[in-house]
Amino acid sequence: MANSAANTVFVLNGPNLNLLGIREPETYGHATLADVEALCAKAAASFGLTVDCRQSNIEGELVNYIHEARTKAVGIVINAGAYSHTSIAIHDALVGVKVPTVEVHISNVYTREDFRHHSFTARAAFASLCGFGIEGYRLAISGLAAKLGKTPLT
Repeated sequence: MANSAANTVFVLNGPNLNLLGIREPETYGHATLADVEALCAKAAASFGLTVDCRQSNIEGELVNYIHEARTKAVGIVINAGAYSHTSIAIHDALVGVKVPTVEVHISNVYTREDFRHHSFTARAAFASLCGFGIEGYRLAISGLAAKLGKTPLT
């Protein structure tokens, strides 16, 4: 693994997450993607980690980011949005790179439509969180840090 990857976590967000704070606030809350990214940076820093936050509405771009993580990240936190329920390509990319991954969903997908009850990305992750709002990202980074043997700096 490249030396630059020693402390970097990729935080990947899929389709429509660029609309956080605007799109269906009754389901996703009022926090923005910028709020999520700031929360992730703070959570990661508490373990001596950094984050590289990326968002795309395009499935292939997310696959490319996952491939890049193979040499540039120690872990991945992913909210693939609707692609979680449809994308074998994202599943295969996550399995292929062998980078520890946590899946996050802001809403509780199991209280929503039936098609959201299955996740291809969850099968490629060592853990999956849903229903905690954006706090799920902090929990995911904390769990990933523990998996990596990192302890809080303070």
